[in-house]
Amino acid sequence: MKFSILHSDKETKARAGLVQTERGEIQTPIFMPVGTQGTVKSVTQKDLAERVKAQIILANTYHIFLRPGLEVLHQAGGIHKFINWDKPMLTDSGGYQVFSLSSIRKIKEEGVSFRSHLDGSKIFFSPEIATDIQRSIGADIFMAFDECPPYPCDYKYAKNSMDLTHRWLQRCITRFNETEPRYGFEQSLFPIVQGSVYKDLRIESAKFIADQNMPGNAIGGLSVGEPAEQMYEMTELVCEHLPLDKPRYLMGVGTPANILECIALGIDMFDCVLPTRNARHGFLFTSKGIINIKNEKWKFDNSPVDDIFTPEYSKAYLKHLIKCNEMLGATIASIQNLSFFLWLVAEARGHILAGDFASWKKEILPIVMNKL
Repeated sequence: MKFSILHSDKETKARAGLVQTERGEIQTPIFMPVGTQGTVKSVTQKDLAERVKAQIILANTYHIFLRPGLEVLHQAGGIHKFINWDKPMLTDSGGYQVFSLSSIRKIKEEGVSFRSHLDGSKIFFSPEIATDIQRSIGADIFMAFDECPPYPCDYKYAKNSMDLTHRWLQRCITRFNETEPRYGFEQSLFPIVQGSVYKDLRIESAKFIADQNMPGNAIGGLSVGEPAEQMYEMTELVCEHLPLDKPRYLMGVGTPANILECIALGIDMFDCVLPTRNARHGFLFTSKGIINIKNEKWKFDNSPVDDIFTPEYSKAYLKHLIKCNEMLGATIASIQNLSFFLWLVAEARGHILAGDFASWKKEILPIVMNKL
């Protein structure tokens, strides 16, 4: 994997870059749709590529490990062939499940014991196992196994969690270097910065991660309940200590405002379930502002949902579909939201290259965050 910065903004720390993988190029800044179980909910791969214009999508190691299972992926020739997606993919290591499944897991130095949320069966993930599973899935970029601490947590917990994440990272790197890429394509491992909202821990973790000299770096443990201003503060702090010549991935973020603010702080890659999750509940991001399509005001509105992304469907029709829980409603709304997010980062990139990102950001934010 190669990363190059094509232009940096003079007023902010935003940069327009290019990630080159064997499965294709990724123009940064980029938003990555989340396909937890090997599918971006309610959207076909054809629509993802052609309408949404996604350049890379995600899958989740824990969920893919449970269903469909590694044997199914082996027979198919890896996740790309299994889901019919020929562009890059990224997998989370399962570390987030250490956080989200806190009631059914136990953390030890060796790794984490889970109880499957499906049938209660026991599962054990270690740094080595998580690395092997991601090799087997076939992701182009995969994440080191980490612990994502809850918010809030005390300093001692955050410190111990960060130290454990660093020790696990070294084991991931060792295992990664001992094993070969699968299915004929190069694979890259990204470490994850932790440290909760404690400045000294975030700096220590960022420096440790930078010293590993991996092809890219991620920032985890944010957007887990802390105030947005605290998230921005930690992001800015970490970016000051991560290498300039490697892509920076802020995990699980976020709203359009979050994304634009963090682009300005030097982040290159984003993912979040928010566009598709909100879509299924009728909450739409459009080029003119935010719409709750369930509101009665749209019942007789036959204007397009969005002139740019979904001009063929009216607000009244989409309201009807969402109200009736018709599957097509979730599909249209998800295409709308994902298209908006990919458009937003593409516009940001264009303005970074043009040299007017800062002024454009001030103009666009009130528009896209306006509630219609």
